Amino acid sequence: MFAINPFAALSTSISPAVMQGFVLVMIALVAAGTLFDIVHKGSAKYFFSNWARKKGKPLGGGDLASIAVRTAVVDVLASGEFCNARRRVAHLLTMYGFVLHVVATIVMVFSLSSDSMWAHLWWIGGIMVLVGGYWFWFFIRVDVAAEGGSPFRVMRADLFILSLLASVTLGLLWAWSQSMVLFGLYIIATTVLFGSVPWSKFAHMFFKPAAAFEKRVSEANGTNQNLPELSRDDPEQQARHSMELLRDAPMDMGLGIKREAPRHY
Repeated sequence: MFAINPFAALSTSISPAVMQGFVLVMIALVAAGTLFDIVHKGSAKYFFSNWARKKGKPLGGGDLASIAVRTAVVDVLASGEFCNARRRVAHLLTMYGFVLHVVATIVMVFSLSSDSMWAHLWWIGGIMVLVGGYWFWFFIRVDVAAEGGSPFRVMRADLFILSLLASVTLGLLWAWSQSMVLFGLYIIATTVLFGSVPWSKFAHMFFKPAAAFEKRVSEANGTNQNLPELSRDDPEQQARHSMELLRDAPMDMGLGIKREAPRHY
């Protein structure tokens, strides 16, 4: 089972051209959805106008290349923005598993290859997504782990992770059982995953590297020093604090919830 290309077996009942066309439509939906998201939210306009306003010390091509490499390695490949080790591991499992699963799917659909390597990678990637995704959903989410919320509470922000888990889960179950009912549900979940980009967090995977790069450039050219310094002595900043009890507290209050797991609900 783990060495067989499930899409090759499916080609006896569904034309390979139909399967390949479906993959191309999903790619087009991701591209169109991301562009719509950029235009609708004004992300690119904000990014470039914000970049143009900053006038720090000039950076050479070598500096920018070095920053780009550090951004790719630390912020993208290693998910360095996560300070919580469990959350980072879950995110890396899901991210790399998703990439592996999608690439293997494309190769197997377009080549219908019987090479067991791609089938193995497809299963490995899918299992990585399930481990990282379900771990996050049931044990790591803030409202579940820290606030005692129900793991079955669903919000619109959960559309990406839920459709991803549904797509991969149903895909693996279909490959195991060869049930056409599960295959139909797999197609529906996959369509929701790639067709809901404007309403889900899917496009964040394209925005976050750009934001991380801009942040590192701001630190390198000194423009981040133009930000206001956090201080309780400033009445305006003091009044912005959401908790009235802490408005007169010092800025450095120790480790706080980082001292131990926040499980006091």
